[in-house]
Amino acid sequence: MFEFKMPSLGASMEWGVLAEWNVREGDTVERGQVICEVETEKGNIDVEIWQDGVVQKLVAEPGTKVPVGETLALVATEAEAEGEPEPVAEPEPVEEPKPVAEPKPVAEPEPVAEPEPVTEPEPVADMEEERQRLRVSPAARKRAAELGVPLEQVEPTGADGAITLVDVEAAAKKAPEAPEHHVRVSPVAKRLAAELGVDLSAVDGTGEHGAIVRADVERTARERRREEAVEKPTVDEADSQRQAMRHAIAAAMERSKREIPHYYLEHTVDVTDTLQWLADRNAEVPPTERVLPVVLFMRAVALAAREVPEMNGHFVDGEFRPSEAVHLGNIVSMRGGGVVAPAVHDVDKKSSGEVMAALRDVVKRARRAKLRASEMTDPTLTLTNLGDQGVEKVWGVIYPPQVAIVGVGKITERPWAKDGMLAARQTATLTLAADHRVSDGIVGAKFLSLIEAFLHQPEEL
Repeated sequence: MFEFKMPSLGASMEWGVLAEWNVREGDTVERGQVICEVETEKGNIDVEIWQDGVVQKLVAEPGTKVPVGETLALVATEAEAEGEPEPVAEPEPVEEPKPVAEPKPVAEPEPVAEPEPVTEPEPVADMEEERQRLRVSPAARKRAAELGVPLEQVEPTGADGAITLVDVEAAAKKAPEAPEHHVRVSPVAKRLAAELGVDLSAVDGTGEHGAIVRADVERTARERRREEAVEKPTVDEADSQRQAMRHAIAAAMERSKREIPHYYLEHTVDVTDTLQWLADRNAEVPPTERVLPVVLFMRAVALAAREVPEMNGHFVDGEFRPSEAVHLGNIVSMRGGGVVAPAVHDVDKKSSGEVMAALRDVVKRARRAKLRASEMTDPTLTLTNLGDQGVEKVWGVIYPPQVAIVGVGKITERPWAKDGMLAARQTATLTLAADHRVSDGIVGAKFLSLIEAFLHQPEEL
């Protein structure tokens, strides 16, 4: 048995709000599976579990503010889950007192209990099993829930006896009044629905036999609030979100400046031939497969980090822990204000085309608040690129527990001596902020020189 705890999703994060569970008690979970959503000051994050097992208990309720490190759920390993019934079976030999149970014949009022027909709940269970075996399209299941149409009462017309959307609509027309009588609602859920103004016909029940319970009403209310927020974000809400993000960023940067002894280096590199190679490459492929200049910088930084491990890893509990993988954090500006720095994983092992696809995906999800916890906690080194904003140099602040951040400035044409000749060349200024507890200027200089060397071999990127 192990505890699934609230993770730290940022340098300044002290707590998170459990927004939603994606699993139920008894569900089997696999390593890397997203099992819940957590709301932080920087937005909502999908949180994965990193061990296989079976959910034994959901400790935290959705909507609960949970400190970092506190237990969210209890999860048993599959071996533990399978082994639990065995001890329960052991008491069977102790059933020697069965002869004592002989007075049962005295309790012959059992025949009086002829209301055995009352044990008709058994067929209800059978109906439930049949209902679970039904073939139902996702659209049909959703529409049936909206209309309150019991799926076991729908006549299927689809392939292999599948229930389609048309079947559900037809069943709803035949028995328009049935829905209300077939919806089971707990008293608490009914009262809460009235308080929150939730239409019970739009709620999917997750309780026993599909009954609507409190958690279902709360989930529906949250989903409705999110939809309304997307459709009509109020000035106050938007301002509150911006303030929360600014607070989180400020807290992380304050911690960085307080704890990390920064040192800074800069190096201007000639990227004329690199950009020409990229232009030729992009001209030969469809628009969807073209690569931006920043991807070449990402690849060069990742390959250099592999050779200078002092730049790639985390400083935790008073010691540096280098990382074998290079998960490069990228600063993404949010449309509502603020920034996040999610990771693109294994940049040193991917091709430039794969890095471009991964970067496009993570930026899109970051702006839709659909990042995963691993993307927020895995970065081993960060790249910040403000060159496209016209900034010639950018001096970054290290994001704890990382130990370095690389900045890329605007690509600028300037006089440059090459092979004894002076000419106008395309150049970019690279900057490095690194942690003096782990490295010094000589190591930092080597790192920047390697980045330049890799940029001059674009065919290797």
